[in-house]
Amino acid sequence: MTTTTTSTVRGGAWLIDEADESGVLTPERLSEEHRLIERTADEFIANEVVPAIERLEAKDWSLARSLVRRAGELGLLGTDVPEALGGVELDKAAALVVGESVGRCASFATTFGAQTGLAVTPLLCFGSDEQKRRYVPRLVAGEMVGAYALSESGSGSDALSARARAARQPDGSFLLNGEKMWITNGGFADVFIVFAKVVDGTEDGQFTAFIVERGFPGVGSGNEEHKMGLHGSSTTPLILHDARVPAENVLGEVGKGHKVAFNVLNYGRFKLGAMCSGGAQGVIAQAAAYAAERKQFGQPIASFGAIRQKLAEMVVREYAVEAMLYRTAGLIDSTLQGSHSSEAVLAALEEFAIEASILKVASSEMIDFVVDENVQIHGGNGFVNDYPAEGHYRDARVNRIFEGTNEINRLLIPGMLAKRAAKGGLPLIAAARRLQDEILTPSMPAPASDVLLDGARSAVVNMKKVGLMILGTAMQTYGTKLADEQEVLTRAADVIMDVFAAESAVIRAGIAGGPLHEAAACVFVNDAAGRVELAARDGLAAMAEGDTLRTLLAALKRLMKVTPVNTVALRRRIADAVAERRVYPF
Repeated sequence: MTTTTTSTVRGGAWLIDEADESGVLTPERLSEEHRLIERTADEFIANEVVPAIERLEAKDWSLARSLVRRAGELGLLGTDVPEALGGVELDKAAALVVGESVGRCASFATTFGAQTGLAVTPLLCFGSDEQKRRYVPRLVAGEMVGAYALSESGSGSDALSARARAARQPDGSFLLNGEKMWITNGGFADVFIVFAKVVDGTEDGQFTAFIVERGFPGVGSGNEEHKMGLHGSSTTPLILHDARVPAENVLGEVGKGHKVAFNVLNYGRFKLGAMCSGGAQGVIAQAAAYAAERKQFGQPIASFGAIRQKLAEMVVREYAVEAMLYRTAGLIDSTLQGSHSSEAVLAALEEFAIEASILKVASSEMIDFVVDENVQIHGGNGFVNDYPAEGHYRDARVNRIFEGTNEINRLLIPGMLAKRAAKGGLPLIAAARRLQDEILTPSMPAPASDVLLDGARSAVVNMKKVGLMILGTAMQTYGTKLADEQEVLTRAADVIMDVFAAESAVIRAGIAGGPLHEAAACVFVNDAAGRVELAARDGLAAMAEGDTLRTLLAALKRLMKVTPVNTVALRRRIADAVAERRVYPF
C-alpha cells in the first residue's frame, strides 16, 4: 500500500492506501477556536434549549423560531458560511463540533439541521449571487427559517419520480402544483427549497429546484404529522396549488435539480452523523449516571458485568463513529484549504460522498444501539416517560430513514467506489489484481506483536484487503450489472464501513495515546474483524462456487487470522471510566 497525504487524498482512497496519520484530524487535535465554539454551543443547548423541550413538544413554534434566532445571534447557524454572507467563516470541523452539541436535543437538532444543512447549503452551492445575498444572511441570522421539500408520498428513495409539476408561464415565471411530504420546519418555515418537474412539452419533465417563499400565492402547509418521535420539531406536508414562483427563483439550472438534491444530501448525511454522535454521547452520560446510582442486591448496577458490557459497548461504537467523523471533516477541510467558494465546497462534498454515506449509516445504527441499551439499563423505568430514555429511543429511530434510507446508502457505498474505479478515478482495479497475485502466492505472516495497538493495525491492513477482495470480485463477476445485486452490495458495504471505522479508531488511538483510547480501538477492531469475515464469506459464497470459491475462502481465512484480545478486561476498563465520570469519557 502507498501513502497518500491529506492534501491529495481522494474519497475512498483509504481502502487501498496507507493513511498519513500525521494529517488525520481527531477530536484531540481540535484548535482553541474549535473549543470556543464548542463551549458556546454546549452552553446554548444546556441553558436555553433543554429547558424548553416540554414547550417545543407542545408545538410552541414561536419558541422554536426564537431559539433558531438565538442560534443565529451566537453564530451557530453560519459556522462555515462566508463572512460576506453573514457567517463566521470557520471550517467543516467547526460545523461538526456544533452539530455534536446540538445533537443532544434531537427535536431541536432536526430543526437546526434543516436550517443549516438543507436550506443554507443548496443556496451556497447552487444559488446565484443575488439569491445568496437575498436569502443566506437572513437564514444564518435566524431571521428567516428554511426547509427542504424533496419527498412525496409516492417518491421517497426514488426522488426523481416526483409528481410535483412546474408549468412555465409566458412571463417566464412558473406555476407549481403538487404536495411534498414530511417537511421538517414545515409548519413555520419562511422559505422552502422545492423540487418539481418542469413540463415544457417533455413527457417526463425536467427535474428542477426552486426557491419558494411561504408568502407566494398558492403556498400552504398541511397539518402537523403525528410522529413516533421528534415531537418538538414541526413536520407537515407542503401544499402547492398554482403557486407562482418567479423565474429568478430557479435554483441552479432547469433540469439539473438532481445535482442540487444529491449534493445537498451528501452534506446532510455528514451533519446527521455529527448530531447522532453528539446525541449518543448525551445518552451514554445518562446511562452511566443511572447505572452508578441505581442499586440492586445492595450494590450499583454499574458494578455488574452485564451492565458494564453494555456501557462499554456503547462507548466503543461511538468512539469509532466520532473518529470517522473528525477524519472526514479533516479530509474535506484539507481539500478546501480555506476556500468557501461554491465550486470548491461542491467539489469537496462530491469527493467525499462515499464517506458521507458511511457516516450516515454507521452513526444512525450506532445511536439506535445506544438508545436501545439505555432503555435496557433503565429497566422498567426506561419504558415510561418519567425518564428521558424512552424519548431518546423514539427520537433516534428516524435517523435510519433521514437523508436517504440506510438501505439506499448501503448500495451507494460500494456502487460509488466501483464507478470511480471504472472511470479511473481510483486505482481499485489495479489494486485488486495485485491482491489476486498475493492470494495465489501467499507470503509468510508478519511476526506477532505483544503491543495491543500493533495487533489492531495489522488486523486493519488485512481487513482492507478483504474489502478490496469482495469489491473486486463483485465488479469482475457482475460487471455493468453490479447495481442489480443488492444483497452482495450490502455485504460489501458492511465490510467497507467496518474497515473505515476500524482504521479511523486505530489512528485516533495512536494519536491520542493512553490505555482508554487503546482499549476502545482494540475492542472495536476485534469485533469488526469477526463481522468482516462473516459478511465476506456470505458475499463470496453468493458470487463464486467450486474451486474458485474454495480459493477465495482460503485466502479470506489467511487474511482474517486475527489473534483475539481480552475484550472482557478492556471493556471493564472502559466501563469503569464511564461509570466513575458519568460522561462519555473521551
